Amino acid sequence: MPNVQYFLGGNTPLGFSSLYHQLSDPESHRAVYILKGGAGCGKSSLMRRVGRHAQAAGHEVIEIPCSGDPDSLDAVILPKLGVAVVDGTAPHVVEPACAGAVERYVDLSRFYSWEGLQPIKGEIIAAGQACSACYKRVYRCLGAAGELLEDVHDRVTSDLLTQKLARRARGIILRELKPLAAAPGVEHQGFLSAVTYQGSVTLWETVEAQAGRVYELWDSYGLAHDLLAPILAAGLATGHQVVACPDPMAPQRLAHLIFPDLSLAFVTSNAAAPWPHHPYRRLRLDAMVDREVYRSSRPRLRFAQKVAQALVDQAVDGLRQAKAAHDNLEALYNPHVDFEGVYQTADQVAGEIFSLPQ
Repeated sequence: MPNVQYFLGGNTPLGFSSLYHQLSDPESHRAVYILKGGAGCGKSSLMRRVGRHAQAAGHEVIEIPCSGDPDSLDAVILPKLGVAVVDGTAPHVVEPACAGAVERYVDLSRFYSWEGLQPIKGEIIAAGQACSACYKRVYRCLGAAGELLEDVHDRVTSDLLTQKLARRARGIILRELKPLAAAPGVEHQGFLSAVTYQGSVTLWETVEAQAGRVYELWDSYGLAHDLLAPILAAGLATGHQVVACPDPMAPQRLAHLIFPDLSLAFVTSNAAAPWPHHPYRRLRLDAMVDREVYRSSRPRLRFAQKVAQALVDQAVDGLRQAKAAHDNLEALYNPHVDFEGVYQTADQVAGEIFSLPQ
């Protein structure tokens, strides 16, 4: 089955930006399992095991990797079944909207050996504090980088450019977004890109799995939002399902759109994160910038982008240190966790999910 992943949280200039509130919608979910427990208690292992059970049964599975560590899971979603299993601990806390009827807590802390953990309490506290200190540095660096990139965006933006992007959007809407139904469409949100300990990561496989036609928007200055926003509005007005993906370095702006029912996507691409395939169409948004504005601002733009990238690199270094501290924390906990109990709980959760009335 296609490999579909999104980040529902992101390390951004504004701090941790969460989209996990979407899992608290009782109208779109029949069951949400909220996992509780500290580091190393098996939350990611449980979610992977439930996901494997679902895939073996032929169900679509959407994985939600951790934005700090993409090798770890924060949630698995079974969209056709209306079910999600999610790590409900900070920073991506999920609060129940219909507790008992939709959401249910799964307490994995019961699989800790409290007697075994008492002698290493001081080491656990120190590792947790080291991880928190790293994230403070990460967000300071990303905040400074975001300010510089905002300056770049504002410098090249003009009324003429906005008009050009609006005209191009109207042409795309007329060509691609035929009315599907009288009812409004459905919008889901997810980060396709994230700043992680591995660097800036974009989940291009998710686009490949859902879209045969990809518009590549070559954009070095954060201009794509003005093209994508009217396309999103038109897609919803014409009854389509759309995944709207914010820019992790400017979460108030869109970076990508995916229309799974149309096998269509619009992706922002640039030198740091190029679309890895031949696109259906390529739009060079950089070329729409007023030439005189670009000519007069080129040294300032290059300087701001260079310093912003250096700050993002420092944030990534901070995330690497945070991961090392978190790995140390998990290594302290792991010998004192009853993983057999975790796996049995995963099997029980999977059984409950598959027995839900259709």
